[in-house]
Amino acid sequence: MHLSEMEGIEGKTLVVTGGLGFVGSALCLELVRRGAVEVRAFDLRPSSPWSHVLKDKGVLCIQGDVACKDDVERALRGADCVFHLAAFGMSGKEMLQFGHVDEVNINGTCHVLDACLDLGIKRLVYCSTYNVVFGGQQIINGNETLPYFPIDQHVDPYGRSKSIAEQLVLKNNGRPLKNSTGNHLYTCAIRPAAIYGPGEDRHLPRIVTMAKLGLLLFRIGDQTVKSDWLFVDNLVLALILASMGLLDDNPVAAGQAYFISDGAPVNSFEFLQPLLRSLDYELPKTSLGVDHALVLGKICSGVYTILYPWLNRWWLPQPFILPSEVHKVGVTHYFSYLKAKEEIGYFPMVSSREGMALTISYWQERKRITLDGPTIYVWLFCIIGMISLFCAAFLPDTTGIVSLLRAICLFVFRSMWMTRLVFYLAVAAHIIEAFYAWNLAKRVDPANAKGWFWQTFALGYFSLRFLLKRVRR
Repeated sequence: MHLSEMEGIEGKTLVVTGGLGFVGSALCLELVRRGAVEVRAFDLRPSSPWSHVLKDKGVLCIQGDVACKDDVERALRGADCVFHLAAFGMSGKEMLQFGHVDEVNINGTCHVLDACLDLGIKRLVYCSTYNVVFGGQQIINGNETLPYFPIDQHVDPYGRSKSIAEQLVLKNNGRPLKNSTGNHLYTCAIRPAAIYGPGEDRHLPRIVTMAKLGLLLFRIGDQTVKSDWLFVDNLVLALILASMGLLDDNPVAAGQAYFISDGAPVNSFEFLQPLLRSLDYELPKTSLGVDHALVLGKICSGVYTILYPWLNRWWLPQPFILPSEVHKVGVTHYFSYLKAKEEIGYFPMVSSREGMALTISYWQERKRITLDGPTIYVWLFCIIGMISLFCAAFLPDTTGIVSLLRAICLFVFRSMWMTRLVFYLAVAAHIIEAFYAWNLAKRVDPANAKGWFWQTFALGYFSLRFLLKRVRR
């Protein structure tokens, strides 16, 4: 294609479903920069970390549910092109909410298609996923000729629902628009790799949190396993180029799907290593085979399925790992973007090295302004240790566990008097350290002063040392 960067955008009204998300907001801002007369961010959420920036740039934020046909029609009315990014169930607890995944990813896509046909919208770009062709089998430098992975063999509802939705989008390509003589709906699909970048809010926060807590216990698969990653700016570029590829009477991208990546397949753990090291977190040194990791993933899936009624509760942590996540990091699968390069002119403008450098800078700044702390093992040691010392020192000797704890304390401290004195001294030390941390944090990290107080009250010096490290820096 030989088009200007404004082609099909300047002076147009464009809608981005899922527009308040990480990718959606970046796309909205780029569309504004390229001269769109109106950009609408259609999202279920009333706000997000990017809401203020979007509104400041003139983006119209519309709250609504893609699974509600009336909401979709309201948001899309008068649009020239739609970027359908809204989805549910990509990772973590969301993956186990089967009904809601289908409602958003399949029914929502049907509503978008119907609205485009009814309202005379000529262009629809669908953001799909690698998982429409990948389900755990090895793929080396794959391309768009690969068949869809069998629907009934997907191990997670996200890949299955996205595959169904993509096929619906592509099969509706070329359909005549209602009440519009001679005009047709042109559609295409972008299949991105794992997305990363400053502000990414699905994969990296979960990985960094697990590393912070010391829960990244092992690598999955061997070091020869490779997969693709995709910097957010490269994905935004691909989506815009795809929309341009739907212009004219014989659009080159109509009815096509395109794999999009940074073009640098890499082992996922090697890819994440610079980020984790820059944050002073430990990397897993041991490896676990894919078969054994799948067993662990199935156990986690089973436990969280039992906990289904509480999956949306804030207190229920993300599952340690799920079967489809084992496949993503433990089985080689990477694809060529040659078709996208030849047909729509895609080429990654940001290299993996540059993208990771920007991501590291973001996370270092984020760590600087948030509450830092020790691993979960230190939490367990301190909390269980203090409770055990209290039980041994003060509770009546009526249960076996108290008798055992008291026997251990008597062996170590030689008397009940000394056991109680140690408990009083430990409590006093924690209180003094907590107030010291509070006063120190008010000078160097006032936004988290209360957090430093309570964390140091619970952990004592194990927490205080992180604050002292921040002071030295």
